[in-house]
Amino acid sequence: MPTETAARLVAAFAWAMAVSVPLMAGLMRRRGLTPVLRLSGALLLGGTLLVAASPWLPAALLGRAAQAAGGAGLVAAAMSLAGSARRMGVISAGFGMLGAAGPLLGAQLSHAVSWRLSLSVSLLSLLALPAVGRHAAVTAPPTAPRSRFDARGAALLTVLATALVLLPHAPAAALGSASAAVVAVAVAALAVVAVAVALLALHVRRRPDGFVPAALVRSPLFLGSSLLALALSTSYFTLLFAVPRLLADRAGWDVTAAGAGQLVALLTGSALSWLLAAASARLGRTAVRAVLVTLGALAALLAVFASWGPLLLVATLGGVFGATGANAVLSMQAASSVPAPQRPTAIGLFSLCYQLGGAFGPAIATALVLGGA
Repeated sequence: MPTETAARLVAAFAWAMAVSVPLMAGLMRRRGLTPVLRLSGALLLGGTLLVAASPWLPAALLGRAAQAAGGAGLVAAAMSLAGSARRMGVISAGFGMLGAAGPLLGAQLSHAVSWRLSLSVSLLSLLALPAVGRHAAVTAPPTAPRSRFDARGAALLTVLATALVLLPHAPAAALGSASAAVVAVAVAALAVVAVAVALLALHVRRRPDGFVPAALVRSPLFLGSSLLALALSTSYFTLLFAVPRLLADRAGWDVTAAGAGQLVALLTGSALSWLLAAASARLGRTAVRAVLVTLGALAALLAVFASWGPLLLVATLGGVFGATGANAVLSMQAASSVPAPQRPTAIGLFSLCYQLGGAFGPAIATALVLGGA
């Protein structure tokens, strides 16, 4: 697959995932879990067929976006059904381990068969939908009272999420170019974010029970949990992209050794994060946050100052531990900040903050490490 094609497919998936999680959570809040599962399954199936069969790149990009939207619905459903930090820890650790092993599996499938097959593996998740649907019919969270759909709030949030996903790329490009056009793009991206934030804030005041509930944006617990998850996620994705280059530049490791070492660190950190989730109820909110902040800061310091290869891998381990642990524990804290009918929305907006780290992190790594090579 050409590098440019791969970049476009990754960008389409990342954008659709970030935008779709709060939209799917909003649908769940109004209609319940079963419609979200059905729509997610249809999007996954249709998107995979487009990716697997279409000879045209625009159709493949549309299919990849549909896959991401379907996956976002399944993520929102899983987080809503978890119900506790311990169960969410299992889910989050699984996400982390699959995210670590996924690129290796995809590369093997792409080399042995086709890159289209490597992008179709998510279809296996459809096998679990019947069982999840039966479970959801019994344990689904309560839905909010029926009211007129807040289309304007949903549109403004989508515009804001899109601008935030695209924002890191413009300043990163501007750092490496004195072109007036590039700087203008960066300024325009910042302006779109600022306008979208202002309009959404005004809309929330007019429609406090709308797509973005006022109770959420006024909750210190929700805001604190979401912003901390954003910081830890950004740190993790920065390390994910920067550490392989640091291993080569500072420790002299080749590509194979760096890849194998990082894979072990990612798998280990993801698995260990479940221990934090399992112990979170006993530790308490303050202690858990102290652990997450300490590990996140230590991982960043190691990445900045360490020159020994194993210490750089410890930075990766600490980064993934902090991010997956935050996703497990802080998502449940964020959801607990609002009444039960609004919890799907809280989880969706929390997940959006976490997903934004996947947009900010690579851009930071490019600006600080990769771009200088």
